[in-house]
Amino acid sequence: MILRESGMPAQAYWETLLDVPFILDAFGFIADSATGDIAELGCGYGTFTIPLAARIRGTVHALDLDPAMVATTTARASAASLPNVRTSVRDVATSGYDLPPASCAAALLFNILHAEDPVALLRAARDLVRPGGFVAVIHWRSDLPTPRGQSLAIRPTPAQILAWAHTATGLTPPASPLNLPPWHYGLALRRI
Repeated sequence: MILRESGMPAQAYWETLLDVPFILDAFGFIADSATGDIAELGCGYGTFTIPLAARIRGTVHALDLDPAMVATTTARASAASLPNVRTSVRDVATSGYDLPPASCAAALLFNILHAEDPVALLRAARDLVRPGGFVAVIHWRSDLPTPRGQSLAIRPTPAQILAWAHTATGLTPPASPLNLPPWHYGLALRRI
């Protein structure tokens, strides 16, 4: 299922909108971390996939609906000599992650919870993450103008995501959202 309002701009422009090293650091994905496997839903151009795979010892399972995005991510992983990237064209909303339950240290849901059923995506990510792991969420802020992002009518706020996580998934919310300048916020939702 293609998500509403999810078109991607050109790769060069897209990658100017995100401070990838800062965001990965904010979630604790530091160099040579023994994090374990990570699943990334909606890998796009591999903007986070490639630097994340270079930082961790586990495998990054990068999934996307769009074969062109998966091909780009695969090519970038190969060019960077990163054998720990596994890409897949997959519709997680209808077919799941195709990974064993509780097999990952983390799952990334970056700029994706404007979906028609965000709670289902959170539940699927929760089930994939082992106890003690977390679901990492970022999204476009709604309290200031942003150069991209979905319309405010479907753009989730941190409070909405925290409510979904707590009431519908049992994920433990953080004390406060992460400020990921200039245009994003983040949440590390822990599986207890």
